[in-house]
Amino acid sequence: MNTRTVFEFDVPTRTLFGAGSLNRLHEQSLPGKKALLVISNGKSTRAHGYLARTVEQLEKAGVSSVVFDKVEPNPLKDTVMAGGACAREHECDFIVALGGGSVMDAAKAIAIVATNDGDLWDYVLFGTGKGKPVAQQPLPIVAITTTAGTGSETDGGGVITNPETHEKTGVFDGTRLFPRLAIVDPELMCSVPPAFTAYQGFDALFHSTEGYISRKANLISDMVAITAIENVGRYLAATVANGGDLASRERVAFGNWLSGVQMVVGTCTSEHSLEHALSAYHQELPHGAGLIMISRAYYTHFINKGCCPERFVRMAKALGMEDAKCPMDFVTALTRLQEACGVADLRMSDYGITPDEFETMAHNAVSSMGFLFPADPAELSIEDCVAIYQASYK
Repeated sequence: MNTRTVFEFDVPTRTLFGAGSLNRLHEQSLPGKKALLVISNGKSTRAHGYLARTVEQLEKAGVSSVVFDKVEPNPLKDTVMAGGACAREHECDFIVALGGGSVMDAAKAIAIVATNDGDLWDYVLFGTGKGKPVAQQPLPIVAITTTAGTGSETDGGGVITNPETHEKTGVFDGTRLFPRLAIVDPELMCSVPPAFTAYQGFDALFHSTEGYISRKANLISDMVAITAIENVGRYLAATVANGGDLASRERVAFGNWLSGVQMVVGTCTSEHSLEHALSAYHQELPHGAGLIMISRAYYTHFINKGCCPERFVRMAKALGMEDAKCPMDFVTALTRLQEACGVADLRMSDYGITPDEFETMAHNAVSSMGFLFPADPAELSIEDCVAIYQASYK
C-alpha cells in the first residue's frame, strides 16, 4: 500500500492542552458575550464541579450563560432541535460544549439549527437528509472536553441519531463547525469510570487504526495516526486501572486529540459505519463498546484479504508488541489490550441485539454512513458486513 503524498491540512481550532487548562478559559478571546452552555443529561458535570468552574471562568471573562442539560449518549435529533430553540430564546451568540463526544457533537448540530430555519435533517447530506446548504453562519463553538474518546474537540463534524428513521449519521458544514477554541484538560477526565474510560479510549484508538489502513492515508495522516495509536495503546490500560493517574490520562487525552486531527487530514473507515448502525437501533449501546465488539472480526477480515500487511505489523508494534512480524499480530495485540482493560468479553446480546437484525443493520450502515466505505482497504459487500457482525456476536 502506497502512502499518498498529496494532502490538505486545515485544522482551524486553537487548542489549550494540559492539566489545569480550564483555569485559563477566562484569559481567552471568546467569540461572544452570552453562551449556551451545553452539557449532558447526567449528573457528573455538576457533581464534580466542572459546570460551576466553567460558569465561573465565563463570568470572569464577562460572559453570561444559559445551561442546556438535555444531551443523551448517542444524541438525538429532537434534543438538537430543543437546543437550537433554547439558544434562540435566550439570544445566545455562541456555544460552550462541556462534556464528552455526545455533547460536542450535539453542540455542532445545535449551532446549525440555532441560526437556520427548519429541521436538522434538512441539512444532513446522507440517508434521508435533504442536503440543503447551511445558509446562515452557525453559532461559534468553544469545546471543553471531559473525556478522551471522539476527538470531536478537534474536528468539524458530529454524529446525530434520528430515531424515526434509525439513522445515525454525520453533520458537516465545511470548516464552520470546527470549535474556535478547544480546552483539553486531563484533570476533567479523572472522574470517568473505568469501563467508560475503556470504551472512549478504544473509540479514539480506532479513529487512527482505521485511518492508518485506509485508502486515503497520506504523509500527514500516517504521522498523526501512528503517534495516536502509540499514546492510546500504551497508556490506556494504566488509565483504566487507575483513573487518577494523571500522567497516563494526559497521554490518552493527547492520543485522542491527535485522532481528531487524523479524521480531518485522513478519514475513518466502515468500522465506524457498522457500529453506528448497531447503536442507531440500540440507543443504550455506548459507541466505543460497539466498536470493541466488532473490532477483532473487522480487522481480521482485511488481514485475510491480504490488505496492507506491513501496516498491521507497524500498528502491532505501536501497541507495544515490539517483536511483531505478521499482520495477525495486530489482532493479538488488540485483544491483549482489550483484556487488560476488562472489555474483551463484551456481548451484543447484553444490549438486546439479535442476529436477525444484521442484514438490516448492514444496509443501514451503507445508506446512512456509506461515505466511509470507499476509504476501506478493500471493498466491503453487504454479505461481508453481515459476516463481520456474525463473527462478533456473543
